[in-house]
Amino acid sequence: MGTVDRSKKKTQLWKKAAFHFVLCFVMGFLTGFAPTGKASVFSRNRVSVTNITDFSPQPLEVIHLVDGSPAAVPAETLKSDEDGSDSDAGISKEEEEEEEGDLNPRGLIIIVTPTSMKDRLRGVRLRRLANTLRLVAQPLLWVVVEQQSDSDEVSEILRQTGIMYRHLVFKDNFTDFQTEMDHQRNVALNHIEHHRLSGIVHFADLSNVYDLSFFDEIRSIEAFGTWPMAFLSANRKKVNIEGPICEGSDVIGWHLKNINNQTDGVVTRPAIHISSFAFNSSILWDPERWGRTSSAQDTSQDTLKFVKKEVLEEETQLRGIPSEDCSKVLVWNVRLQHKRNTLL
Repeated sequence: MGTVDRSKKKTQLWKKAAFHFVLCFVMGFLTGFAPTGKASVFSRNRVSVTNITDFSPQPLEVIHLVDGSPAAVPAETLKSDEDGSDSDAGISKEEEEEEEGDLNPRGLIIIVTPTSMKDRLRGVRLRRLANTLRLVAQPLLWVVVEQQSDSDEVSEILRQTGIMYRHLVFKDNFTDFQTEMDHQRNVALNHIEHHRLSGIVHFADLSNVYDLSFFDEIRSIEAFGTWPMAFLSANRKKVNIEGPICEGSDVIGWHLKNINNQTDGVVTRPAIHISSFAFNSSILWDPERWGRTSSAQDTSQDTLKFVKKEVLEEETQLRGIPSEDCSKVLVWNVRLQHKRNTLL
């Protein structure tokens, strides 16, 4: 009897399992034929399509690359009206003009910096200037010059800056610091001329400190530009201001120290600090402007001397920086140790 009872129980279990299997199969088969647009008994907890927009994220700010730099497009311009029309139709004419202006390519700024192994703080000053140049809008090229040596300090610093640069070296030896600095600037100018690097050239001393708006101002220079500079020295409670006197952007005179370095005065043909002017590099390969016999650079010519002459003599093309008020100081020369100011 026991064996018969067990066989009956097994048969009943198999029947129940088969019944559940067939029932699930039929329900699944019938569900597959149900219309997809209608809700079923299995979709009670599903969020309705009309409510999905309540949980959608707000429009994000889209970034477009303009000349290698990001120009943000406000999120409001990405939204659409309820009737389906684009909200761009409500943009004012002034905003359209601003957007068109953003598409104009920025001019290249060429920063020339001579360095010397005699400067014990060269590495610190290079890093400080690099931190400033990293914040300047592109394009910018940093031309750094030094005397050839076994030290790779300058190379290591430049590789870590993330700035587009060219590292130039020379073999000549100099005993005079100022002569060496002028030679390095000539090396840089010859390199710019040889490779036709078109942009605005500025000689950035390692002792200079800049307002970032300065670089935006010089980018628009057509020929020559000049600006006032503030000179500060360690252990001295005095600030000297040297630079142009302007009416608008027109230079009408100069405000700087007199020969005895005691008082300030207005002169018409001044000496000018090497970092207080910038110029368009295209003048380097203009033989008529420079009075050269050929477009090739004569190795006996002092290119820097020609640049100084052009800056001071081309008064009609000399522009005061900033253009609205060239009395505003955007560049400071801070001497960490006492040295004679370098004048042209």
